[in-house]
Amino acid sequence: MPPVHTGAPVIPGASTPSSPAPQPHSPGRPGYRRMSLALFAAGLATFALLYSTQALLPAISAGFGVTAGQASWTVSAATGALALFVLPLSALSERFGRTRMMTWSMVIAVGVGLLVPLAPNVEWLIVLRAVQGAAIAGIPASAMAYLAEEVKPKALVAAIGLFVAGNSIGGMSGRIVTGWAAQLWGWRAGLLTVGLMALVCAVAFLVLLPRARFFRPASLNPRAVGRTVAGHLRDPLLLRLYGIGALFMTVFGAVYTVIGYRLVDEPFSLGQGVVGSVFLVYLVGTVSSAAAGRLVARAGRRGALYLAVTTTALGLLLSLSDSLAAILAGLVLITAGFFAGHAVASAAVSRTARTGRAQASALYQSAYYLGSSAGGTLGALAYHSSGWAATVGIALFAVVGVAGITLYGSHAARTARLVGSGAVPAAVVRPLR
Repeated sequence: MPPVHTGAPVIPGASTPSSPAPQPHSPGRPGYRRMSLALFAAGLATFALLYSTQALLPAISAGFGVTAGQASWTVSAATGALALFVLPLSALSERFGRTRMMTWSMVIAVGVGLLVPLAPNVEWLIVLRAVQGAAIAGIPASAMAYLAEEVKPKALVAAIGLFVAGNSIGGMSGRIVTGWAAQLWGWRAGLLTVGLMALVCAVAFLVLLPRARFFRPASLNPRAVGRTVAGHLRDPLLLRLYGIGALFMTVFGAVYTVIGYRLVDEPFSLGQGVVGSVFLVYLVGTVSSAAAGRLVARAGRRGALYLAVTTTALGLLLSLSDSLAAILAGLVLITAGFFAGHAVASAAVSRTARTGRAQASALYQSAYYLGSSAGGTLGALAYHSSGWAATVGIALFAVVGVAGITLYGSHAARTARLVGSGAVPAAVVRPLR
């Protein structure tokens, strides 16, 4: 039977009933589930590798005969290298694709992770960790940009929350595994175990991740990238979000770099495996980051940030107690507040940037991990010189900074609304920007 012609013109490249136009991923669809699982695995591997030495710092200090401040560089070198490389690698992802960048980053980071346990001295350990951090840099910014392009806008906060939840699970499981492996077989065995765990996550990521359907390659033009970055750095809202990310991570880096030293010291004298198990509190971060979308829907972005700030500050104050139960409760509150604040701020960056999303996310990640590097180093130095109270003092100073930025943003938004209604001249807003 000959084909029936309807008389409708056939437009080259147009969608037909047999090849419908692709739709962004949304909850309930198979592609969304595969994407979520793949990026959850990526997030898990990222945090497990990035902070693989953090729970082992007391053992590394003892093994190499170095101070807490020197050992902390095995964490700070990785986070600092990530902060430096995330922007150039995000630019490469604009040209070569998000999935390709994430894939190569994962492969190199896992490969280096299997070499880290062989480091002959602390200097080589720091160098290998810096290389690993640079490789990991291709994952976070590319992942955020991938989600912003492939997911429906209303589902974006929830999708990023799941990726951040993978971060929290990775941070928790990596520290628990390394802690018990170190207690049984030594800190090198702990690092090897994390490397093997990350290898499994990398395989899951490669198998599950759906191909990018909305990515459009851009030319690799350094001047154009520079203009995009400069534009983001002139955006007052993005600058505030970058500051929030950096300060929240300063708190987190300081607390979790030092907590192991406090718990193995008097009066607690806990074993390395038990100290690693303390990181079970990361499960709270998994819940709070995954719930960030609902929190923003109810309280608004700034309301969610105020709640995160209050929760984190209460946790820091509670951790000053000499009661182990109070310290654990404080860690729960710190973790919940941090992960909620991070999920809200990182999602806001992806939604705020209209162009150059990879660069916008990369700048956030740079600020975020510079905060981690600074917090870890400053927190360890403070503890080495004046004890836990000094570490908490640095963290509280950063929390006050987050509160101040958020209050400033609230004031600027309120003034902008008054200008929009004609109640205030537009010139009044300029100083706020």
